[in-house]
Amino acid sequence: MKDLGLAAYFLRIEIFRSSTRYFLSQRKYTKDLISLASLTDDKVVDTPLELNVKYSRIDGEPLFDPALYRSIVGSLVYLTVTRPDIAYVVHIISQFMSDPHILHFTAVYHIIRYLRSISTMGLYYPSSSSSVLHVFSNADYAGCLDTRRSTIENCIFIGQSLLSWKSKKQPTVSKSSTESEYRSMSSACGEIIWLQRLLQDFGIFLTSPAPLYCGNESAAKIASNPIFHERTKHIEVDCHFIRENFEQGLVTLPHVSSREQLTDFFTKSQTKSSHNFYRNKLMLFHYQSEGEYERKEQKLK
Repeated sequence: MKDLGLAAYFLRIEIFRSSTRYFLSQRKYTKDLISLASLTDDKVVDTPLELNVKYSRIDGEPLFDPALYRSIVGSLVYLTVTRPDIAYVVHIISQFMSDPHILHFTAVYHIIRYLRSISTMGLYYPSSSSSVLHVFSNADYAGCLDTRRSTIENCIFIGQSLLSWKSKKQPTVSKSSTESEYRSMSSACGEIIWLQRLLQDFGIFLTSPAPLYCGNESAAKIASNPIFHERTKHIEVDCHFIRENFEQGLVTLPHVSSREQLTDFFTKSQTKSSHNFYRNKLMLFHYQSEGEYERKEQKLK
């Protein structure tokens, strides 16, 4: 083995550091991806997904040669390593890899036009961030037009820093919005336990329970009130898994308003103002000077 010093460029991820922060970006990778798409215009858009748009397997005409579609979407999947702002739409378009249609390719080009305007954006990690986990969980109930399966969405922070995020279709159909929310909460709870153990390996011991923010009050009440269990036998495993961790003090279940539910960013398309609001909350910034970051941190506080 050879010591190559501090990492600056690893697996196409650029790492910038100072005494007060880390910044992870895929700027060069993003520019290469934009070139791969070979768009002939110079248009840019403000959001990665058009407002109120839903896609299904039967949209439009099939692509004659889907090779480019698959290549671009595969690259976009890797770009979500540092770009959670495109995670939701990439989750959608990646479902059509086996049989993409022209309308799906139009959605891909829309993402590329969005990336043109913010290719230098990345994740910002301040060293002053506290070592307290807090988690946001949500579900897009029956959001898939083809299968009516719901989508799990969660994001996990340590202090202000975004550690983990997920936008993934649930393996089975949920019979109610409460059930879909509960499955999402169960997934987030498993992530919390894994992260707590990982942090312990680094010598970071969390003494306070992690708040698991859920916008569905019914789902939170099921976890904290055993009377509801008889009415929810179809979700009994997830129900008892969260309840055990709630009783052990590993998580709390506070309610969060829809405006502060950050997982809405991974659930649906947004207006320009909402998109920018959530993007800032997730600490997604352009690479800038130290003073610019400090001013943004003060605004977020």
